[in-house]
Formats: sequence, C-alpha cells, structure tokens
Amino acid sequence: MSVPAAGSATVAGAHGAEAPRLVTVAHGTRRPGGNETARRITEAAGRRLGRPATTAYVELSDPLLTDVVAALDGPAVVVPLLLSTGFHVREDLPAMCAGADVVLGRPLGPDALLARAQVARLQEAGAAPGSRVVLVAAGSRDPAAGEDLCAAVGLLAEHWDGEVVAATLSGLGERPEAVLRPGDAVSPYLLSPGLFSRDVEEAARAAGASACADVLGDHPLVVDLVVERTLQLR
Repeated sequence: MSVPAAGSATVAGAHGAEAPRLVTVAHGTRRPGGNETARRITEAAGRRLGRPATTAYVELSDPLLTDVVAALDGPAVVVPLLLSTGFHVREDLPAMCAGADVVLGRPLGPDALLARAQVARLQEAGAAPGSRVVLVAAGSRDPAAGEDLCAAVGLLAEHWDGEVVAATLSGLGERPEAVLRPGDAVSPYLLSPGLFSRDVEEAARAAGASACADVLGDHPLVVDLVVERTLQLR
C-alpha cells in the first residue's frame, strides 16, 4: 500500500467521510521523557495522514488505552507501537478495545521498514558495511515473540548484507555478553531510549563493540510504517 508523502492532502473516507482517528498504543513508562518517542511518532503520522491522532499506553502512563477508547466519539484505528507479539498484543489490547468501534492492528515488528531504519541507525553510528551485527531486543518469555525476533534478525541481515545474530536483555534467548565479540556493531531493537537502551550501550562498551546504533525512535521509516498500518486497517 502506498504511503502518502509529507505534506500530502488530508486522507478522507468513502464519499468524503472523515477518516477514523489514529490511536497509537505504546507500553508506557514512568521514567521522565520516556514516552516522548511515542508521542512524536503519533504526531508525525497524524500530520501525514491528515487525521486526528492520539497516543495511549498499555500501563504506567496516562492516558491509558482503556480510557482513550471509552472516550471516543467516532471510529478509530489502533496501531500498537510494539515490536513483537506478546501478552499485551494477544490479551491486553483486544480486551481494552472490546465493544468499541475500533480496528486493532498488529505490532509494528517484524517489518522490512524497521530493518531499513535499523540499517540507517547503524550507518549513522559509523558501523562498517558488512560487519557482524548483534541485534539486541528487550526479550520475552513468549515463544511467539521469539519467532518475531528471528524474523527481525532475518530482515536486518537481508538489508544489512552481513551476519546478524540476536541477543535479548530478558526472557528467552542469549544475553548480549554471551553473543558480542570485539569489533561487532550493535543494533538495539528498541523503539525508545530508556533503561534497556542504556543496558545495551553498556554491554556494547564492555564487549569492545565498534559501533552502537541509536534506538529506532521516530525515524521517518518508523513513521512510514505507522502510516502504512493505519491505511491498511481502514
């Protein structure tokens, strides 16, 4: 599906009807500034789409998705700003949206646009082309999240054109210190900066990594993906 370019006209529904509101939902954190990335992504996607957009959270931060959905005065699409399948995606989000006039999308990852954004972040960090990359994810005990992580590794390897291996900070999988080698480049598979990204940076320094990329953040390709998912829903 095509993605409207920046500055494009407002997207309207059939017969000129107003397009549904975009609601993004991130995990949420109490850490100061920890929710800014989700808000920036949502605002940028809303501008691109020409529709109202709201950022909500699963927990720990206001507004909660439950409250946003309850206050809706029209249809909406809900795009999870999450990188893999897990309990929130399978259980929490459907329950929060139950009975409302909303269409719930799947998590952002894995997706080729995220892989391309990771490549861009690696290049910004000065990673040598073709160098071995360790993709570090937050981790989960859900096997479905592990499958998504494997897919994300494959997509990054395809776009990086080099060896990519996975590490996780928690849950299933190997930890960064067990995987990293001196000279590796590190790609945090994280949307926002915070405690996890600091852990990744510390592990990269301790292992003698040649480069440690920034988190995905509000990279334009991430915004592209949110716009694409919104248009796919309705």
